[in-house]
Amino acid sequence: MNKSKSYNRIKLVVSVSRNAATFVILLFFVWSELSSELYLLISPISGSEYLRLLLFTFIAGALFTLLFLPLDYYSGFYIEHKFGLSNQTTIRWFLESIKGMSVGIILLVPVILAFYFSIITFGDNWWVIFAAIIFVFSVLLARIAPIIILPLFYKITPIDDEDLRASITRMGSLAGLDVKNVYRFDMSKNTKKANAAFTGIGKSKKIILGDTLLADFSKAEIETVIAHEMGHYKNKHIIKGIILSTIFSFISFYLIATVFSVLISVFGFSSITQIAALPLIIPVSMFIGLAITPINNAISRRFEYEADNYAVALTDKKSIFQDTLRKLTDKNLSDPEPHPLVEWFFYSHPSVGKRIAAIEKL
Repeated sequence: MNKSKSYNRIKLVVSVSRNAATFVILLFFVWSELSSELYLLISPISGSEYLRLLLFTFIAGALFTLLFLPLDYYSGFYIEHKFGLSNQTTIRWFLESIKGMSVGIILLVPVILAFYFSIITFGDNWWVIFAAIIFVFSVLLARIAPIIILPLFYKITPIDDEDLRASITRMGSLAGLDVKNVYRFDMSKNTKKANAAFTGIGKSKKIILGDTLLADFSKAEIETVIAHEMGHYKNKHIIKGIILSTIFSFISFYLIATVFSVLISVFGFSSITQIAALPLIIPVSMFIGLAITPINNAISRRFEYEADNYAVALTDKKSIFQDTLRKLTDKNLSDPEPHPLVEWFFYSHPSVGKRIAAIEKL
């Protein structure tokens, strides 16, 4: 208990500190006119504002990455090793981080260009178009992620256990799901934690099981985990999530656009299209995202309870599911009893204590 609480406390403090530092530094970056200086520095390189924006973003992003590298190393490598959760070497951690950043850059470039196109073309109404673009982009990303992106980070192969595959297929039929793709991925190359998930949408949908889960959990335990994930599909949480995220996205971008327009003059800019002013979008987004976080998490926790209920109904293994949740909590060093305020604000899943208590009442 003390070990898990210490681990989660450190991770939370680091995360909050990093976000707070990002917020303050970005505001200072614009207020001090360093962003304007950077724009003037790169302007002679190209006459295209789109290319200038990409170069501006790349340089600023590289500086921020270097600035936060010690903190990221501390949280992502040192702490994980200190608490016995990581299997990574220092070199592998750096290589995985570089790979992640590279993929992020590739995905971010079209988003940045679409964002600037929306601002230049539609002015103060940019948020409507950009929110619609983000919706389409998110759907496409969900389709291609299991096929293209995930294999870049993990070796994904069909599971060898035919009995488990048959059991999962049978459960899928009972849940009204056509389960054809059940895979394992080498999660253990990075961590000792265990996990499983449904990924993708449409034809790219597949079930993936971490090799740590397959190695350390029984067939019955894995069945309850998969049944929980099937509960999300049976209760249409994916569709509901897309609808809700789209609504929140439009509301958020409207608020971001409104606040951004006000800050333009406060920080001495004359137009929302000025590249040096665009970093203000990030702290504004962070502030609005912070306000929406408890709402999103409350909805997510409700979905988790519903998926738990379905897992018990589908498998009729209440006690095994409860034991599995305890086992996962111990293995992943999750906090079984976080402070109520921390759980309300930061947790997308109910604490395991509350989940087990709710399952007991079924």
